[in-house]
Amino acid sequence: MVSLSAILICCGAALVAGFIDAIAGGGGLITLPALLLTNVPAHNALACNKISAALGTATAVGTFARSHLIQWRLSLVGVVFALIGSAAGAQIALMFDNSLLGKILVCLLPLGMAATLLPKKDMAHNLNVVGGPRLWLLTPLVCLLIGLYDGFYGPGTGSFIILALHFIVRVGLIQASATAKVINLGSNLAAAVSFIMAGKVLWSLALPMAAASIAGNWLGSRTVVRVGPQAVRRFLAVSLGLLFCTLLYEFFLAPPL
Repeated sequence: MVSLSAILICCGAALVAGFIDAIAGGGGLITLPALLLTNVPAHNALACNKISAALGTATAVGTFARSHLIQWRLSLVGVVFALIGSAAGAQIALMFDNSLLGKILVCLLPLGMAATLLPKKDMAHNLNVVGGPRLWLLTPLVCLLIGLYDGFYGPGTGSFIILALHFIVRVGLIQASATAKVINLGSNLAAAVSFIMAGKVLWSLALPMAAASIAGNWLGSRTVVRVGPQAVRRFLAVSLGLLFCTLLYEFFLAPPL
């Protein structure tokens, strides 16, 4: 039985996380610690997080779709290769220690934050439809690699997709954020179905969190549409900063078990 206080805390976290996730990704960096700190068992925490994230992300996708910001061919190609990469990454995770990857990310994240805060001006409003090698070569490559990371380790995947689509595939920052949500939705739904089939979802907690996540994602996606690339840029810095602090503590500061 989940206590009322735990539900309220996790719903508050889901609301804030949904807002950030709709704009820049990384909402799980808020909801998962909240779930674990309220003593929700790890597998149930992951399950509730995925249910709320999937429904919240679907809301953001709907808002972005109505605003014609999603590049559908790009997102559909991307989600296929991200899922392939995620499955492969999960298998690799069973064979290797992820501590080295975490330490490498701690060193690289400040560069990603700097790149986000100082974007190329000529890309900020790029509304060209992606095609040719950018669609059929770069997109599968970057989504496969990010999918590998997602399956192997995971935190910050949504933010990394936005950065990759913007800086490598050269999609405008708003479109990158919108298109990344479709890719995120695919991976979240796949994980959510797996947790439901395994009976790991605490529905008394997952459904209120989903409602909060839907509200947060709606507000976040509306903010992107209204404010533009500046919102994505600022919240990407917030998301990457949260990830940096999380990894710094986990791999460098946390006392050994």
